[in-house]
Amino acid sequence: MFKIPRPRSPLPHVVAAVVFACAPLFVASAQSNRAPAKAGWTMPRTADGHPDLQGMWTNYDPTPFERLDAGEQRPRELGVSTADWLIQDSPISPRRPSMVVDPPSGRVPVKREAAERRDSDYALRADSIEHYGPWERCITRGVPGAMFPGAYNNGHQIVQTRDYIVIHSEMIHEARVIPLDGRPHADARTASWSGDSRGRWDGDTLVVDTVHFNGRSWIATNAAAGWLRGIPQSEECKLVERFTRVDASTIQYEATIVDPNVYTAPWKVAFPLNRDDKYRIFEYACHEGNHALENMLSQSSKLKQKE
Repeated sequence: MFKIPRPRSPLPHVVAAVVFACAPLFVASAQSNRAPAKAGWTMPRTADGHPDLQGMWTNYDPTPFERLDAGEQRPRELGVSTADWLIQDSPISPRRPSMVVDPPSGRVPVKREAAERRDSDYALRADSIEHYGPWERCITRGVPGAMFPGAYNNGHQIVQTRDYIVIHSEMIHEARVIPLDGRPHADARTASWSGDSRGRWDGDTLVVDTVHFNGRSWIATNAAAGWLRGIPQSEECKLVERFTRVDASTIQYEATIVDPNVYTAPWKVAFPLNRDDKYRIFEYACHEGNHALENMLSQSSKLKQKE
């Protein structure tokens, strides 16, 4: 059995935990929805007057997902250092203390039971393919996991109309089709890997509310998220994403995650999406020749037989 990371001190989050118990369905962002624009820049708008978010955007970022402890070089996952960033010829965001901006500690307030489930899945991978993550199984990177920066394939193409916005993510070749026409969420019985998303405009900020997850995914599937890789996402997860264009080449992205089955309080991650018109998304044929999963299952089974 793998060592469970030491639990975070609950004291900084006592008040937050109490507020969370009585919180409304979604937690509003503390940041203004009208970020100051650069001098001399005018917000491009679509025919219906909303900010034009269309284009090719990347999020390569040298920032650690969580804030590092003193003397810690990088986040660690199950005792193994995470992969180094693969920096391609793309606009690079300035390094910041962490992508997690709330709680102020820069650490995600994960419940111990959620960490134990992650470690159990890791230890039981030889028993069933379902103990592997949805990315390894070529299903999905999840929501919001698909937006979290990884080591490679960090392209996102946004297509926008009056009634819909589509976010086409390079990894797993997924496209989220998000209604903007005010329709209510679908019935909870439609729960899915990526949940049910609805968009709306709050001033010049696109706000996307997502509910009805199927409880089978992970909050983060890539190694760059450190020890959060493998932390479960329950059916009670509720997500609020905010997309605010702040200049010609930057969209500020924020995601607030609420999941009382997994965390002691809500938490928020934030990072920029950088426009890159030269970037091209190519087909991500995950299932074709996916020998990695077959080999991992085979090797895990062999190791188990030797025990």
